[in-house]
Amino acid sequence: MSRKHRHYKGAEVSCCVKYFLFGFNIIFWLLGAAFLAIGLWAWAEKGVLSNLSSITDLGGFDPVWLFIVVGGVMFILGFAGCIGALRENTFLLKFFSVFLGLIFFLELTAGILAFVFKDWIKDQLNFFINNNIKAYRDDIDLQNLIDFAQEYWSCCGAHSSDDWNQNIYFNCSDHNPSRERCGVPFSCCVKDPAEDVINTQCGYDVRLNSEMERQKYIYTKGCVGQFEKWLQDNLIIVAGIFVGIALLQIFGICLAQNLVSDVKAVKANW
Repeated sequence: MSRKHRHYKGAEVSCCVKYFLFGFNIIFWLLGAAFLAIGLWAWAEKGVLSNLSSITDLGGFDPVWLFIVVGGVMFILGFAGCIGALRENTFLLKFFSVFLGLIFFLELTAGILAFVFKDWIKDQLNFFINNNIKAYRDDIDLQNLIDFAQEYWSCCGAHSSDDWNQNIYFNCSDHNPSRERCGVPFSCCVKDPAEDVINTQCGYDVRLNSEMERQKYIYTKGCVGQFEKWLQDNLIIVAGIFVGIALLQIFGICLAQNLVSDVKAVKANW
């Protein structure tokens, strides 16, 4: 019996494009899987997976959502790109490029809106921080996120240390039995370079003092202002990161579309 051969008439799929896209996406896919695993592990540690209704119980923002959402998107995109490139599947490659293009468009739109509506963004950031101040003790991941932000940007509260009056443990009301009454978290405290061990009680009763007196012990500037200042000081680096991410996305879309064109050209010449 004679074997049947497929004649391509010069058209062929570029191996460089195919395996470069495959390698590009397998890294993306593995990173997504790692993010998802970290997020699910964090939820398992907090007992969320055994009681899914607790997802909606937290009054503030659960940082684990970042790992779940970002990891999920990366996993799906990476999987579609990997299998699409390896199997030369035009449906998966188109899904990959369209999905990536949609994300790029949303990022571009968000960037333009953030620039145009700067005051609205600042108000939303203020609302977000104050809302999470109220839920500070409700979730350990949220607590760690707030502590990291206040230590990194040398700030306390959204606009001032008095924002901590919104938290039931730190407010100055007479009926508050907490030892942390009229205080702030330790992350608001000005660090003493001579101290090797963090004093977690350094913020106790500090808001009973005057504004001038507080400056000796805690940061008095708000995190909204400090974050805005940090953005201005690091504008080139931040812009460079976003441009780099955008170029990677455009590069991925171009590779996928190029591979789709090659596959279609080969199929047309069978």
